Amino acid sequence: MKLRILDSGLGGGPAKQYTSSYLVNDVLAVDAGCLGFWKTPEDQSAVRHVLITHSHMDHVASLPLFLENSYHPNLETVAVYGLPETLDALQKHLFNDVIWPDFARIKVNGKALLRWQPIVPNEPFITTGLEVTAVRVNHIVPTCGFIVTDQRSTLVFGGDSGPSQIWDAVSSFPRPRTAVLEASFPNAMHELAVATGHLTPQMFSQEVEKMPTMDRIIAVHIKEPFRPQVEQELAALYLQSLSVGIAHREYEDL
Repeated sequence: MKLRILDSGLGGGPAKQYTSSYLVNDVLAVDAGCLGFWKTPEDQSAVRHVLITHSHMDHVASLPLFLENSYHPNLETVAVYGLPETLDALQKHLFNDVIWPDFARIKVNGKALLRWQPIVPNEPFITTGLEVTAVRVNHIVPTCGFIVTDQRSTLVFGGDSGPSQIWDAVSSFPRPRTAVLEASFPNAMHELAVATGHLTPQMFSQEVEKMPTMDRIIAVHIKEPFRPQVEQELAALYLQSLSVGIAHREYEDL
């Protein structure tokens, strides 16, 4: 499999990760914080399936623009997958004909502009030729992580989460395994991390201890104002398989 971390910038400076979006094999998106700002409408239109971990703005901010950019009458309707609570929040608070038109209701030639696809935790489903399993994780709104496999290797998206049980489900999935895990705040901000359902590098290391064997661990979701400190504290963990995720980078042969 192939993973691309999308960057939040619009050019003119170093790539940043203010919001969260990832692409698997260039066709399956995980979160849509900046998906609608990525490359061109033609590139975006190749993505017809989007997994949403939860409803917070940094994970869904550009979803409306992505749906507008990627629309084409000859292409299948984009399917947005998420927990029922997540999709309900997006319908009520974003696609509500006030903040943005209700794309699930609007139809052109009998075909809606958006298809909500509720998912059931711990029940695998197939999309874009990949098997996906959602696992609930510990955040301040209903949130899930995703385990994605092509039956030869496995990608685990931990989602925004404090201490998580997703790792219990991973051991039965094929290696090599890559974990994409957040490390939002420096250790000195432990209280804020706990209150907002996030991890510090110290808490990150505790999650790593719970993991089965991982061939690669990628730290993401680092709050940009604290990035130097968080990166320094992650480096001090001396984890051989750990690297800090680089916005706009493509990871191949996972």
